[in-house]
Amino acid sequence: MRLSSEQISTIRKLTSQIAGASARVWLFGSRVRDDLRGGDVDLLIALDSEVLEPAQLSARLAARVSRFMSGRRVDVLVRAPNLMHFPIHDVALAEGVLL
Repeated sequence: MRLSSEQISTIRKLTSQIAGASARVWLFGSRVRDDLRGGDVDLLIALDSEVLEPAQLSARLAARVSRFMSGRRVDVLVRAPNLMHFPIHDVALAEGVLL
């Protein structure tokens, strides 16, 4: 996985601040693979409760993580009981790493 322990800790902290203490966050995509270079940061946030404004949640977390990582592009998917489930959620959970 191509994140430092400081980056992992900060992503977890920001996720908790923005999405709540029960939120779980997975890193998936190219950053999971040590044999690749560069690339954006792909995150999946899983929540057990409903999310009323998922786009706002995703944008806020992406902006905060991007700022912390010197402007690196960050994509955030949100998984919650009231939101549609897409195949990308399954891929993120199967191939991703829980932070």
